[in-house]
Amino acid sequence: MNFRKGKGRDDPEINLIPFIDVLLVIVIFLMVTTSYSKFTALQITLPTADADKAMVQPQEINVAVSPQGQYAVNNVQVSSKDAASLALDLKNAVQADGAKGDPVVIINADAMATHQTVINVLEAARLAGFDKITFAAQTSGHK
Repeated sequence: MNFRKGKGRDDPEINLIPFIDVLLVIVIFLMVTTSYSKFTALQITLPTADADKAMVQPQEINVAVSPQGQYAVNNVQVSSKDAASLALDLKNAVQADGAKGDPVVIINADAMATHQTVINVLEAARLAGFDKITFAAQTSGHK
């Protein structure tokens, strides 16, 4: 017995308002939990170019390191084997040049030099109070 003869059956419909609310909450959750990565692996300060200023050549101390662990400061071979005596040789090289200011220590290490000999030069520069240090390198195609 069908008592509802004239009335058709209503089609089910999806209520969109709660569906949109749930999607907005998911979008907000994803935005909050997403980590925006900036490439900040190294904190560096890039130099600025200024053509008006004259370039002043700083005093340089060239330290060569041989594969056998021998050192040469400004092309003069020294007999230092530890950082403390090498620091004295670095200070003597600065006094011999007689220049004022903070010198730049340039490390010219052979490719086969041990890591410890290069670390000794870095430690000697620290002990001597020189904080400007750089490494000399050559391009891979030229030897």
